[in-house]
Amino acid sequence: MAMNDTLAAALSNILNAEKVGKPSCIVKPISKITKAVFDIMKENHYIGEYTIVDDGKGGYFEINLIGGINKCGAIKPRFSARMEEYDKFEKRFLLSKDFGLMIVSTSQGIMTQIQAKEKNIGGKLLAYIY
Repeated sequence: MAMNDTLAAALSNILNAEKVGKPSCIVKPISKITKAVFDIMKENHYIGEYTIVDDGKGGYFEINLIGGINKCGAIKPRFSARMEEYDKFEKRFLLSKDFGLMIVSTSQGIMTQIQAKEKNIGGKLLAYIY
């Protein structure tokens, strides 16, 4: 089976494991974008620690779940958002203002929409989580 969107697959994998109450889950394959998104999720206490395991076949993440996720997912298509458009997309993807995060790929790296607003830069929307 060909996998087109590793980030979407990873997030739905985590969400499914979280819903059934598993303490951890395995996400494969590894990608730089997925790792950056997991770093943001960890910083904001949505997931616990994770380890990267190299199995010689693309590797995988082993993630400790802490029950912090209500919903998460990839944003398809990856909309371009200008600085002043973040509020519009927050209304669309998040439950309420200041509740949850959107993860954005910008020219200065992958960050949350809050950090992007502070730096006054737009970017492509990758994922949401709350």
